[in-house]
Amino acid sequence: MLRTLTLTIVGAVALAGIFAQSAAGADKPAAAAQHAAVRSNPFFTPSPLPFQAPQFDKIQDADFKPALEEGMKQQRAAVEKIADNPASPTFENTLVALEKSAPLLLRVGQVFNALCSANTDPTLQKLQEEVAPKLAAHQDAIFLNDKLFKRVEAIYAGRASLKLDPESLRLAEYYHQQFVHAGAKLSDADKTRLKQLNERDAALSAKFTNQLLAAAKAGALVVSDKAELAGLSQGEIDAAAQGAKGRGLAGKWVLPLQNTTQQPALSSLSDRATRQRLFENSWLRAERGDANDTRATIAELATLRAEKAKLLGYPSYAAWRLEDQMAKTPAAVEQFLAKLVPPATANARREAANIQALIDGQHGGFKLEPWDWEFYADQVRKAKYDLDEAQLEPYFELNRVLQDGVFYAANQLYGLTFKERHDIPVYNPDVRVFEVFDKDGAPMALFYCDYFKRDNKSGGAWMDNFVIQSKLLGTKPVVFNVGNFTKPAPGQPALLSWDDVTTMFHEFGHGLHGLFANQEYPSLSGTNVARDFVEFPSQINEHWALDPKVLAHYAINVTTGKPMPQELVDKIKNAATFNQGYDLTELLAAAELDMQWHTLAAGAPKPEVDAFEAAALKATGVDLPQVPPRYRSSYFLHIWSNGYAAGYYAYLWAEMLDDDAFAWFGEHGGLTRANGDRFRAMILSRGNTEDLATMFRDFRGRDPKIEPMLETRGLLKK
Repeated sequence: MLRTLTLTIVGAVALAGIFAQSAAGADKPAAAAQHAAVRSNPFFTPSPLPFQAPQFDKIQDADFKPALEEGMKQQRAAVEKIADNPASPTFENTLVALEKSAPLLLRVGQVFNALCSANTDPTLQKLQEEVAPKLAAHQDAIFLNDKLFKRVEAIYAGRASLKLDPESLRLAEYYHQQFVHAGAKLSDADKTRLKQLNERDAALSAKFTNQLLAAAKAGALVVSDKAELAGLSQGEIDAAAQGAKGRGLAGKWVLPLQNTTQQPALSSLSDRATRQRLFENSWLRAERGDANDTRATIAELATLRAEKAKLLGYPSYAAWRLEDQMAKTPAAVEQFLAKLVPPATANARREAANIQALIDGQHGGFKLEPWDWEFYADQVRKAKYDLDEAQLEPYFELNRVLQDGVFYAANQLYGLTFKERHDIPVYNPDVRVFEVFDKDGAPMALFYCDYFKRDNKSGGAWMDNFVIQSKLLGTKPVVFNVGNFTKPAPGQPALLSWDDVTTMFHEFGHGLHGLFANQEYPSLSGTNVARDFVEFPSQINEHWALDPKVLAHYAINVTTGKPMPQELVDKIKNAATFNQGYDLTELLAAAELDMQWHTLAAGAPKPEVDAFEAAALKATGVDLPQVPPRYRSSYFLHIWSNGYAAGYYAYLWAEMLDDDAFAWFGEHGGLTRANGDRFRAMILSRGNTEDLATMFRDFRGRDPKIEPMLETRGLLKK
C-alpha cells in the first residue's frame, strides 16, 4: 500500500496556515521562548545528515507543533505573494513558485505523518486530530482562492504558446486539474459549504484512525490456557507469550490483530473455539458499542462525502474521485469488477464444497464457517499439493529475504547495491537503514525498513517518503517500508510466511517507484500518480519473489543452511492458484463495499452500517457466507482514512496491469538487466510526467488485457 500521507507541494499547500495565530501579538517572554524553540528545533533548517534524513536522535514530540506553525507561516506568506503578484502570471512566477513554497512544511509534514502511522503516541494522536480539520480548511483557502486560480487558469489556457518542456506542460495541466477538481469554479456560497464539509471529513478521518488503532489493540485475543493454542509453532507461542508480557499479562498469551478480517493464526489453530474467538475479535473489533466503535463515524463520513459530491456537480463521491484516475468513472470500475465476480465466486463455492467434504469426512459434525476456512483450506492444500505452510517458514528468514531476495532482485534487474548504515538515527530500535547505490556506484537514496508489529503502529504494510525527490528542490529520495510481521521471541529468528515474503517484495516495489524518481517538480515525483496505477510497480515486483534465480538466492533453511529443494519449489508453484476463488472474492467484496459506500446518493438517510454492508454485498453478488470481505466497513482503514475512498478497486485494476506487463517480461527473457533498465526508464522513473494509460501502452505495446490476470489466478476458462 502507498500511504496517502505523502505530501506533494499541492498537499503541502494544504498544510499552510493550519495555525492562523501569529506570534506578533504574543507577550515578550512568550515570543522569546518561541524564538528559542525555533533555534533548537531540528526541523527549522535542512537536516545535515546524508540525503537530509530526519534527525530522529533530536526530534521530540514537542517539536512538531512549532515546526508546523512556522512552516505554515512561511508558506502562507509565499502563497499570498504569488496570488497578489501584480506581474502577469507566468509559469515561473506562479507554478514554479508554488513548487518552491513549502520546504520547511515538507520536512516536518513527512516525518509527522510517518510517525503518526508507524510509531504514534497519545501526544501525536491528539495533535493529529487537532490539525486535521485545520489542514482541510487551509487546503480550501488555497484551492478556492479566486486570485490564485485565475493565475493558474491563465497559464493553463496559454500553455500551447509557452514552449514548455513535456514535464512542465504536465505540471500546468496538473495544477489546473487539481484546482478545478477541488471546487475553484464554485460560487462563494457553495465554497463556504464545501469548506465546512472538508473540515468535518478530515476531523472524522483522523478520529477513525485513532479509534481503529485502539480497537485493534483492545481486540487482541488473550489466552489463559496454552492448550488453546494447539497447532501454533513453538516460536509463535513464544512470541504470543512475549506479547502478553509486554502488556503486563505474564502467564498468558496474546494474539494481536492484523489489519485484515482473517488472521494468520487461523490457518494453524486446531481448537475450533479458539479460532471462533479470534475471528470474532477481528470481525467485531470496531463494533463493541464503546468509544472505539467506528460505525457512527463512518456513517457520517459517507453521508457528508455524498453531499460534497453533489455540491461539486457529481452524482456520487466515487464519480468525483475517479475523474482523474485511469478508470475515469464508477461505471468503468463496475464493468471491470463484474468480469471478475462470476469466476471468483464460482471458484469460491467449489472450494467451500471441497472444504465441507473434508470436514464431513473427518466427522466434524459442523457447517463450514469463516473461522474454519483457513484451517481446513490448509489441510486441502496439504492433501492436494502436499504443501504445508510450516514447511516453508524455515526457508524465509526475514533478513535473508530482504538482502538476498528483495535487494538481490533489484540488483539483477537494475544494478542497485545496498549498504546498511548504523550511523543514521531511527525512530524505533526495530528500524534499519540502508544506503542505496545506483548501477554506476553513485549514492542515490536512503531506504528505511520497519517490519515488526507494535501496538502503536497502524495495521497493514505501506511505503512512503521522508524526503521527496526533486531536481528543483535539490533533494534525493529517502524512502521507507513498514510492515506488521510478528516479532520473534528474543534469540529466535524472524520467520516469514509466503504471504509475508510477497508483502516485502510488494512494498519494495513501491520503494523502487520512489527511489527511481527523476523529476524536476516534486508534485509529479515518484509515486504521486493515480491510485489505480500506483499499485502497478508494487504488484509487478511481487513476481520476482518466485523467480527461480531469486528464490534460490534467498530461500535457505535457517537451521540447516541448505537451499529449498526443487520439490518444495514445485509445490509452491503448483499451489499458486489454490484458494484463488476465496482470495479474489474477499478482495472483490471489499472493493464492492467501497464503491457502494461512495456511490451513496446525496440526501439519503444516514445509513445503518451493518444493514448497508449486508445489502451492498448482496447487491453485487459477493455475499458468500463463508467468505467475508477482506476488510469490513467498520475497520476499512484504506477508504475512511488512507486515501483509497472509491479506490480500493485499484489493487485489482493494477493487478491487471502488472500481470499483463509481467507477461511482457516473460516474452523477452524475464529477469535481465536490459528488461529492468527498460522498465525503469519507461515506468519506474517517470512519476506522473505523462498520461498513465499512454505510459503503460508505450511499455506494453498495447492497452492492458484482463486475460493474463485471470490466467495467473487460475480463473481463465480453457
